[in-house]
Amino acid sequence: MDAAFTAEQDEIRRTLRDLLTKHAGPGEVRAAVRTAEGHDPALWHRLARELGLPGLAIAEEYGGAGCTATELALACEETGRALLPSPLLATAVLAAPLITALGTPEQRAELLPCIADGTLTAALAVPGGSMAAALGLTADNRAATWAGGGRAGGIQARPDGDGDGGGGWRLYGEADRVLDGHSAGLLLVAAHTGGYPRSRTLLFLVSAEAEGLARTRLTSMDETRPLARIELRDAAARLLGADDGTDVCGALADTGSRAAAVLAAEAVGAAAGALERTVAYVKEREQFGRAIGSFQAVKHRLADLYVRVEAARSAAYYAAWDPAAGPLALAQALETARIVAGEAVQLHGGIGFTWEHEAHLYVKRAAADELLFGPVHRLRDHAAGRAGLFGAVTADGSVRGVAV
Repeated sequence: MDAAFTAEQDEIRRTLRDLLTKHAGPGEVRAAVRTAEGHDPALWHRLARELGLPGLAIAEEYGGAGCTATELALACEETGRALLPSPLLATAVLAAPLITALGTPEQRAELLPCIADGTLTAALAVPGGSMAAALGLTADNRAATWAGGGRAGGIQARPDGDGDGGGGWRLYGEADRVLDGHSAGLLLVAAHTGGYPRSRTLLFLVSAEAEGLARTRLTSMDETRPLARIELRDAAARLLGADDGTDVCGALADTGSRAAAVLAAEAVGAAAGALERTVAYVKEREQFGRAIGSFQAVKHRLADLYVRVEAARSAAYYAAWDPAAGPLALAQALETARIVAGEAVQLHGGIGFTWEHEAHLYVKRAAADELLFGPVHRLRDHAAGRAGLFGAVTADGSVRGVAV
């Protein structure tokens, strides 16, 4: 791989960083998360209109820029640095690739241009709040236990009208911890149909105005990651794609690998932002008549953090080039973000423990991301199992040891 970025990629990073420096400081972030949408709609439309952010990785025929996951990862690294609350992750990283992979030509032509220009936001809703399992990051999603497995629980789908699904579908159930689910204009809902034991998991499109849909914004640890509970009571839905044996779980796993690479870059951005703020603080804070950053012990701690951030950044960039490395890069990035955020609080001293200081925002982001897309040890365990390091992976995602 060529590790050097093109002039266009460097320009994406520079332009976005300049814009976020002016319009997404700690004060603006706190104000944005307290809006009904959970983000600043004006800034979101500006990012979509001027920079084409939600359409970076969407094909040009659908109004996107036709870029690769690398450009999207670079953009998310900058949004992570600012802890920007936005529907970018839910819409462009999770929903748009699934529509591209599974949607019919008519569905792609209808939805992707609206996502690319920022007028439509979308969210992926999976039952049980098991986003990492559904995306195949911490378990084999073909086991289908995350979706209910055809038994009681999960989200049930049944054909409407003439009984073959041609007249639409009806969904019943609920999903917790849906990222940006309270404000998205379109929901991609994972549900199972067919009844046990012939159950299969499919994805359905549910409009925000659908009858029988109730959405409640939840109180979350990290306000910059708004979460919602989605309740479906015979809600009208459309099948995403065609019910022709399409490998939905495979599409979710492919999307998960690419999303992991982008998430890793975003976590690296957050870690780098926390480190930069900490370095700036220790240069100014004085103790015993000198800046605390001049003490050797502090220098060593900061140097260790810098090495961690750069190593995680290298892993994230590699994963953007090779999505198969996404889960391991995500594990390293999430661990780095947690360690750097914790050290940032410590090196800020007493002020770092106050709610008013931005250091706690990085701690919450690191903890919330690991809860939503991890934990780190599960990411590594599943990646090791898939690589066959400790034995063969069974159908339920566990690893069967090899006899010695």
